[in-house]
Amino acid sequence: MDRNTFLRRMLAGAFTFGLPASPALAQPGPGPARTIGVSLLTQQHPFYLELAQAMQQEAARQGLKLDLSIANQDLGKQISDVEDFVSKKVDAIILSPVDSRGVKAAVLKAAAARIPVITVDIAASGVEVASHVATDNRAGGVLAGQLMARATGGKGQIGVLHYPSIQSVVDRVEGFKSAIAAFPGMKIVSVQPGITRAEALSASQNMLQAHPDLAGIFGFGDDAALAALASVKAARKLEQVKIVGFDGMAEARAAVDREPAFVGVIRQYPDQLGLQAVAIAAQLLQGKPVEKFHPVPPGVYTAATR
Repeated sequence: MDRNTFLRRMLAGAFTFGLPASPALAQPGPGPARTIGVSLLTQQHPFYLELAQAMQQEAARQGLKLDLSIANQDLGKQISDVEDFVSKKVDAIILSPVDSRGVKAAVLKAAAARIPVITVDIAASGVEVASHVATDNRAGGVLAGQLMARATGGKGQIGVLHYPSIQSVVDRVEGFKSAIAAFPGMKIVSVQPGITRAEALSASQNMLQAHPDLAGIFGFGDDAALAALASVKAARKLEQVKIVGFDGMAEARAAVDREPAFVGVIRQYPDQLGLQAVAIAAQLLQGKPVEKFHPVPPGVYTAATR
């Protein structure tokens, strides 16, 4: 059984992990361990599998219990899950929002119950949380734009595959745009949503048809970038169109290694995000102050840097 299959089966089972309390977090007497409610965007992406595994490992180290639910990109389910955490009186909530704005009401309900909320990977918009842990997405977007400029010689028409309801993606696309703006010979001619791989494939095909001279496509995530690669292959434009992705999971890194048109991906580190999110929750439960934002620097993966 491979690692991702094991993790999916683990997440599909019981989501509460009871672990012995550490002396630092133990309550007086034989009371129960503190519980953190966790609602993640999906369990279908390797990024979130690694994120969940890191959370479980850090919870074990901290003597905490995790009550883990998977929203499966359904905002209604995520709101219901957070309401369930509130009714259970969990001690803290870690949230990876399905929709940055849509999750506001759920965060406010937790705040009214005096339950601190930590967002991880994706920020909540229009509402304050105790802390946010994420890749520095804007900086990553800038790196992606610079990588695209090097690959295209600083010239040509560029397309962008977007996920506009997610703040982290908005940040990385804005960073990408700012980097491209520094090159007068480059122009972003198309920005289209491509949330799933199928949608991204259709969107990138549309870009190639509308802009026959397209020089590059930036995919906001691995699935989008891999879909763009498939569309460029089908159009027989591998020599013309360069692709840059974001996330850096194994499938995308392997594609970079074998496909010269896929020039690189901006790499995130979900294990570090998961560890930090739980560590911050532990600090809050100990009454310690925490920073409002914990950025994790992204990396750059290319065939030359592997």
